[in-house]
Amino acid sequence: MKKILFFTALIFISVTVEAQKNNSKKSEQKYYDIFRCSDIYNSVWRELDINYVDTLNHEKLNDIAINSMLQSLDPYTVYIPEQQEEDLKAMTTGIYGGIGAVVQKHNDYVVISEPRYGLTAYKNGILAGDEIVSIDNENMKGKTVSYVSNRLKGIPGSEIKLKLRRHGENKLIEKTFHREAIHINSIEYYGVVADSIGYIALTDFTDQSYNDFKVALTALKDRNIKRLVIDLRNNGGGLVSEAVNIASMFLPKGTNIVSMRDKSAKNERKYKTPFVPIMPDIPLAIIVNENSASASEILAGAFQDLDRAVIVGARSFGKGLVQAIRQLPYGGYLKVTTAKYYLPSGRCIQSIDYEGSTGERPKNIPDSLTNKFKTVGGRIVRDKSGITPDVSVESEKGNYISYYLFTDNIIFDFATQYYYSHPKIENPSTFNITDDEYNSFISFVKSKNFTYKLESEKMLSQLRKLVETEGYLTQTDTLLKQLSPMLKADVERDFRDFRKDIQRLLESEIVKRYYYQRGYYEFFLRYDDWLAKAIESIK
Repeated sequence: MKKILFFTALIFISVTVEAQKNNSKKSEQKYYDIFRCSDIYNSVWRELDINYVDTLNHEKLNDIAINSMLQSLDPYTVYIPEQQEEDLKAMTTGIYGGIGAVVQKHNDYVVISEPRYGLTAYKNGILAGDEIVSIDNENMKGKTVSYVSNRLKGIPGSEIKLKLRRHGENKLIEKTFHREAIHINSIEYYGVVADSIGYIALTDFTDQSYNDFKVALTALKDRNIKRLVIDLRNNGGGLVSEAVNIASMFLPKGTNIVSMRDKSAKNERKYKTPFVPIMPDIPLAIIVNENSASASEILAGAFQDLDRAVIVGARSFGKGLVQAIRQLPYGGYLKVTTAKYYLPSGRCIQSIDYEGSTGERPKNIPDSLTNKFKTVGGRIVRDKSGITPDVSVESEKGNYISYYLFTDNIIFDFATQYYYSHPKIENPSTFNITDDEYNSFISFVKSKNFTYKLESEKMLSQLRKLVETEGYLTQTDTLLKQLSPMLKADVERDFRDFRKDIQRLLESEIVKRYYYQRGYYEFFLRYDDWLAKAIESIK
């Protein structure tokens, strides 16, 4: 018996030593490959610098090389150069130095599309529609939105000088004031929407989101709400810890919300609710859409797995990958995918084939390619496909005339003109333009010589070229000519047929001039079918 144990021990030691040798060889090979590739890269740089016929832009070439390498991995591993450090801080903290205004391109200049209520631009009398002619005496004609936006930002407390062109005024307006630390509130709007039902629109997850949410929830609790709708539409995510903290307001302390596993699958980090809940029993509905991603899906998915809320809307984006920020030499950063996250049921909702795709989300994942998991209550949920709502809502189909009226800034320009001819308007919950005002808008559009092409008309033109290339134009020319007039946009007809959509866009832009983001939400929630379905689901 002792001999058997002795030989067993020898075999075990031998196998262990052999395994260690193999691991050591693999490690040596890995580091050899890294140094070899690095040496090749540096040699290419050296040869180019010495021998290439033209002068090289080293920084540009280096960015191209790094970005091309990272694009072959997944859509979320990206290089952030030193120049974008402020954008990174704003994304993670919700704070930046600036004037607190949204800007957009308008002809040759960038204009103020919305000064945020209560922030620096608002306090210094800057209005929507103001054209930014110069910043600190630098002419802004022809500059991009990104360029102007970066010039508006700066160290809090630093002085900024603006020259603005305002509607109806011949002389430029000059403004000199100081930039401030701008906190982007994660809560665009909260209020009581119907029958003691609270509503909170959460737009992102920065390191201020939990505090912002707590302020909103506490205010609604003081108003004795009995149910709550959390709107995560178009919330692209952010800090996972903030999603977990927000979840703790509604779940028992110590509840597992999400776990993360790296490539070894051995290292698992669990995130549990850290606080005693504020409203542990309030019925919840969460609204998601195709642009709800990452931390939004963690919050909605955990509540679904724990049967704590009804999920309403459309299938979410499907991002189950975790990123970490790593600092690089010379002020740069690498946002690198380090793990996958798993919801309480054990499912991972990552739906992008990031090993070989461009990062576009598949429109539909067949059930045959997914796995079944169960919620706490035994309901079936699936992985690899984002968060599938418990109650689905179909989006209203848009129309092209509304799209072009919006993107061509015609609605924006009419709202500017309307603002300066109407000192005040009704409350957002009751405001509507009259028939005469809608007809005035039509006249305004005609004065701009507005035209647009339907996508079907563009495709018909492409089809004609393709048919001609393939030698079939003679046989099909008559049919194509008959079809052509049927696919031309009829502006007069479209103003009549799509009045409801056009008028809502117009009214919402007008409301925003007087009541800012809060008024914008109050107006649109009057017509929101998704919110109506969420309210119906928790009643």
